[in-house]
Formats: sequence, C-alpha cells, structure tokens
Amino acid sequence: MTVFGVHASHEQIHPAALLEAVVRAERAGFDAAMCSDHFAPWSERQGQSAFAWSWLGAALQATGLPLGVVNAPGQRYHPAIIAQAIGTLGAMYPGRFWAALGTGEAANEHITGDPWPRKDVRNARLRECVDVIRALLAGEEVTHDGLVRVDRAKLWTRPEEPPALVGAAVSVATARWCAEWADGLITVNAPVPHLRAMIDAYRDAGGRGPLNLQVHLSWDPDQERAERIAYDQWRSNVFAPPVCWDLETVEHFDVVSERVPMEKLHEVVNISHDLGRHVGWLEEYLDLGFDRIFLHHVGQELGPFVDTFGAEVLPKLRTR
Repeated sequence: MTVFGVHASHEQIHPAALLEAVVRAERAGFDAAMCSDHFAPWSERQGQSAFAWSWLGAALQATGLPLGVVNAPGQRYHPAIIAQAIGTLGAMYPGRFWAALGTGEAANEHITGDPWPRKDVRNARLRECVDVIRALLAGEEVTHDGLVRVDRAKLWTRPEEPPALVGAAVSVATARWCAEWADGLITVNAPVPHLRAMIDAYRDAGGRGPLNLQVHLSWDPDQERAERIAYDQWRSNVFAPPVCWDLETVEHFDVVSERVPMEKLHEVVNISHDLGRHVGWLEEYLDLGFDRIFLHHVGQELGPFVDTFGAEVLPKLRTR
C-alpha cells in the first residue's frame, strides 16, 4: 500500500510552524513526512532555512510518523558527522528514519569557502561518502584518504538496523548510477514518461528498495490565488540542472527568476484549485509504482492544505 507523506520545506517555513504542521498532518491522516536540508532558501521571499537535524529529532519525538531527509554529504557536512546523526536518530527511533543522499547545490555548499566541484567529481565524492557512512553504521573504524578524508572514526552509538540510505536523482543517468549503492530512489514530480524512464533505469540496473516521489503542488480554493502562491514562492525553483546546481546565492536566484512566465510554473508545480485534478495527477504517480509519495504544498500556510488533502484527497487515493 502506498504511503502518503507531507514534505516539510525548511527554506520556506519557520521550524516551529513546520513542527506544528507535521503534528497536524499525522492527525489528518498522512502516513509519513520528509524534510529538506538547506543552509539558504532559494529566494528572499521564502525567507527561512533552519537546521534540519535539530528539527528531525523534535519531529520524531512529537509524532509517530516515519521521517526522512535529503542530505548532501561531502562539503558542508563531513560524512562521519552525517553517519553519527543518522546513527543517533536510528538508535532513538528504530525503523522510523531514513536519509536520502545527493550531490548537493552550490547555494548551500559554497559557504565552506571550498571550490564547487564539477558534477563528475561531486558524484565520485558522494560515492566515497556513502561507503564511509555505511562502514561507520556497520561498526567499523574508518580511515579514508580520497576526495573526503577520515581518520580513525568509529560510531559508539548505533542502531541495531542501519537506516536506509536512499539515492536522490532527477535524471535517468543518475537514477541508473544510484542503483549501484542505494537502498531506494527519490525524485521529484516530472512528466510521466521521464519518471517512467527513471524508474526503469533504476530497476534495470538492479536498484532495490522503495521508490519515493516528492510532489510540488499549489492548492487553494481560488485558482488565481493558487497560481499567485506558486509564483511567489516557487518561481526561483523552475530551473533545470546545471543552473539550479551552480547558482550560489539567493540574489542570483531572484535575479534570474524575475521574468519567469506562469506557464513555466505549471511545468514543475501541480497548480489547481480543483481537488479532483490533484487526485488525477497523484493517480498517475501511483500507476507508475511509487511506494511513497510526499506532498509539498509550495505555500507558506500549510494548515488548510493538510486538513483538506487529509479529508478529501487521501481517502480517494487509498481506495485504489
């Protein structure tokens, strides 16, 4: 049975309000939650970016939901520290935490002052980080000299079962590559043929574990308001790689998104006042075989979305 979760966007919403939202989501009938892990928002208008790992502990304690996070080890985070964070949450909340690992974006990673590597180097660095994290979660002492360096690291607090390490991908090639090491795949909504190609590439390459989808959506009873919400909050997020990977500051994103046409928002965000249309979009993702679908309302007020989708959208999807 497909799990339906809510996405907590740290770039957009104060962490206290996000905590209230996931508690409310559990009461409304959502099965799970996940969150982003950013140092900066994508736009001045979004205006937040709290530390995800502090919030995750609070959210796991405040709810009974399983939770996940999308993280980029290797530059802003040393992999041994991420292994310790994963191990601690896994030990405290057995079976309820997972981490998706990706190569990151310059907007978050440039703060270290280190050069932003080419994509092929970032992939190689992530692969090293995955091996380090897995070895530490398995109880090994790790020394490693490569694109990341580790000296005699060992985790003293570990879960009995290591949490899943999921591969984050937006391209067919990356999905195929993730099959080498990941315990599952996570991507974002895109045209159905592209999503099908990603799934096929991952599975054909031997990819195991659940398929996860984060769905960007904007809903309001008024269509014009649903469009205004999406345009205000998410027009800085419409750019495909490598632009979204390589821009460094909030100001950069705000400048390049000044004249984004509304049609472009409709390509990356499911925008509609019509709940039936949202059900239809989500049914298409169900038909592709996604095991977990996380709904991200791109507005900053989550209460009406959580209540309405919990009462009127999720029950229709669960009848399938």
